[in-house]
Amino acid sequence: MRQFQSQDYQKKINVNSSVVYSRIKRLVKRKLIERFTIVVNDAEIGYGVKALTGINMDTKKRDHIIEELFKIDGVREIAEVTGRFDILVTMYAKSLDQMHKMVSEKIGRIEGIQSSESFIEMKSRAKAMPYKSLKDSG
Repeated sequence: MRQFQSQDYQKKINVNSSVVYSRIKRLVKRKLIERFTIVVNDAEIGYGVKALTGINMDTKKRDHIIEELFKIDGVREIAEVTGRFDILVTMYAKSLDQMHKMVSEKIGRIEGIQSSESFIEMKSRAKAMPYKSLKDSG
């Protein structure tokens, strides 16, 4: 794999790397950038199955349920939502069988969960957010 070469990007955008660095630093200071991260290719490391599971729960047991969900390997994100579910859980597994076990044997046994419905991701497409340039704001 080719390593990052700042000169390549400098040529493409025709801006000195020190200018780019100062702009990034300013965006962080203004809290427009919260953090820097990497995106792992889950399929390449064996996690080929992704699911969203909508859960209805006894809201009095909310904290306990969320705590127990995060103990399950494969649970990545929990979002409290509006609509027909109380929470949406994003999960990854290596196989459909493993996903089935997560949902039926682990999630299904957490005290306070009233019902759940899982949606297996078949194919995903993403679009970059259309952020305005800093010159356009204000």
